[in-house]
Amino acid sequence: MSFSPDAEIRSDNVSAAGRGAGARRLGGRGRGLKIGGGGGCLLLVVVIIYALLGGDPLELFGGAGSPQGPVAEGGSLERCLTGADANEEDDCLVQATIESGDSLWAQLAPASGMQFVEPQGRVFDGSVPTGCGAATADIGPFYCPADSTIYVDISFFDALSDHFGADDGQLAKMYVVAHEYGHHIQHLSGTMQQADRSRTGPQSDAVRLELQADCFAGVWAHHAAATVDDDGNAMLSPLTDQDIGSALSAASAVGDDHLQGDVAGGRVTPESWTHGSSQQRRSWFAIGYEQGTVQACDTFSVDRV
Repeated sequence: MSFSPDAEIRSDNVSAAGRGAGARRLGGRGRGLKIGGGGGCLLLVVVIIYALLGGDPLELFGGAGSPQGPVAEGGSLERCLTGADANEEDDCLVQATIESGDSLWAQLAPASGMQFVEPQGRVFDGSVPTGCGAATADIGPFYCPADSTIYVDISFFDALSDHFGADDGQLAKMYVVAHEYGHHIQHLSGTMQQADRSRTGPQSDAVRLELQADCFAGVWAHHAAATVDDDGNAMLSPLTDQDIGSALSAASAVGDDHLQGDVAGGRVTPESWTHGSSQQRRSWFAIGYEQGTVQACDTFSVDRV
C-alpha cells in the first residue's frame, strides 16, 4: 500500500523531538532498539510486551500514568508535504498515517457517540518528555492518554522486521501507527479509563483493550483508500493481498507468545499476557478489516477473544 503521491499530508498536530529526529529513508537502517542477549533482551521484551502499542511503560519503573509537568514543544516535520514524501521517508509515513486516521475517525467517532478530537503525534529519537513522564526509544511506540499523543521512534520499524519477524512492507508500519490511533479512540470513548488493566492473561481486560486497538487498526485499513486530504483527494491506494499480509505479519510479530518464546527464548506464560497471542492479534485485525465498523470491535462483550 502506498500514499497517493500528490496527497496533502501536512499537519499541525505531528512534530519531531529528540536528538537527530528527522528523515530516515525507506530501506535505510536506523539505530534500532537495544536488543542483545541475556537479561537485557528479556528486559526489553518485558517492556515491549507491557508497553508496546499502548501501555504506560513508566508503571514498570514506579512511574505514575498521570501528567508529569509540561511537555517540550517539538519542531514540525516541514519536509513532509505530500504522499510522495510518505512513500520515501518513515517519519513522513507516520505523519501521513495519522492524517489518514484523522480523516476516517472524524467520521466514525461521532457516529459512534464520541466527541472527536484529533490526537497529537510525536516522532522522536532517543528519548522524549511526555505527559506520562520521560520515555526512551527502547520501549517502542506508545500512546500517552495524559497528553493524547502518539509517540513513535521510527527505528522501531527496523526492529519489527529484523528482530520480531514482521515483513518490511509499508502496511506493517502503518499498522503500528493505526493501532496507537486506536488507543486514542479508546481514550475518547472512555473504554481505556473503564478497563481493569491490573489483571493479565488471554481473556483479561488488558488483552481485550489491545485487541480492540488491533481491530480499530483493521477498521482503518478497511477504509484507508477512502480517506482524503483537506482538498478531498484520496490519500492512499487500494490495499492488495500483499498489503494485508504485511499488516498481519506485524500483528503476529508483537503477539505475547511470540515475544516470550521466539524472541526472548523463554517460556510462554499465557497468565502473564497483556497484549494477546499472535493468533488473537491477527484475528481481531482481520475482523476490523473485514467488517469495517466500530461495533465489530467490541472485544469486551464477547465471552472469549
